[in-house]
Amino acid sequence: MPKNNIRITALPLVIPILFLWPACALAQAAKASYPVMAPLERYLIPDEKAEIALARSSAPASVSDAAEVMVLRRDGYVTAVKGSNGFVCVVERSWGKATDDPEFWNSKVRAPHCFNPAASRTFLPIFLKKTNLVLAGKSKAQILAATTSALDKKELPALAPGAMCYMMAKQQYLSDDGMNWHPHLMFFVSGDSVKTWGANLPGSPVIAGNDPEERVTVFMVLAGAWSDGTPSASTMH
Repeated sequence: MPKNNIRITALPLVIPILFLWPACALAQAAKASYPVMAPLERYLIPDEKAEIALARSSAPASVSDAAEVMVLRRDGYVTAVKGSNGFVCVVERSWGKATDDPEFWNSKVRAPHCFNPAASRTFLPIFLKKTNLVLAGKSKAQILAATTSALDKKELPALAPGAMCYMMAKQQYLSDDGMNWHPHLMFFVSGDSVKTWGANLPGSPVIAGNDPEERVTVFMVLAGAWSDGTPSASTMH
């Protein structure tokens, strides 16, 4: 799958999730209104307790209550709550998207993730590095170049087997068109591995897209309910 485009034949929709925005949506790209970074204040959540609660809502309480929680401050993400189970919950901002995504600078994006221990150690660091570059005032081209260099030089850790995360927050805002898409789980596999799980096929519940910038394939499986247990719209008739 070229770049971050993803078209699903098994579901009647195009997936607007944080990592896999359909860059091929030319009409939307043409009307993109986020050419540059907005003032930093627009990306911040003034109430830190609210950000902690939003981050925790990415996974069921049985997982997130014991997770570390990171929040975004003016100088980067910091640990606001220490955890005990190896999971890390964080509200990602728009620069978690690919650099060619038209909403890379959309200050409204709030994407709660709860990474398991493997992903916390080996996948989350990519986003944290991008955040530091953003806060240093780097351009999208510079962010991509620096991230690519860090991966090439192995300054970022190799992806660990079993890396995954929860994205089950009812209040997630993933994009202007997919504000709170569906509760789902994401599984990360090194390289372009779209064909290995039978994903994107008619009748298959597995959705997948290759993310070449972060050198992973993201596999997604929809969940039947939000993290608070209420049914998602996709399961209601």
